[in-house]
Amino acid sequence: MNESFEKAVEEVKNLKQRPGYGDLGEIYGLYKQATVGDVNIGRPSIFDLAGRGKWDAWERRKGLGKDEAMVAYIELVEDLKIKYGI
Repeated sequence: MNESFEKAVEEVKNLKQRPGYGDLGEIYGLYKQATVGDVNIGRPSIFDLAGRGKWDAWERRKGLGKDEAMVAYIELVEDLKIKYGI
């Protein structure tokens, strides 16, 4: 599982097109949930829009197990490879 996850992490960096903000949020949230677990920091300031977006994407995955998050991340990257090319 870890090898497939690490491969997906590298593959997402090589997409032909940059994913949209919605897809980037999903990538970030699943990655953080798979590597760290539930969100463990406070929500960033209202002036940090990017930080808040990332935090919100991670918070939406709260309760998802690390292995489940890895599987979801791998599946998402496979979909993005079709959508954006690699």
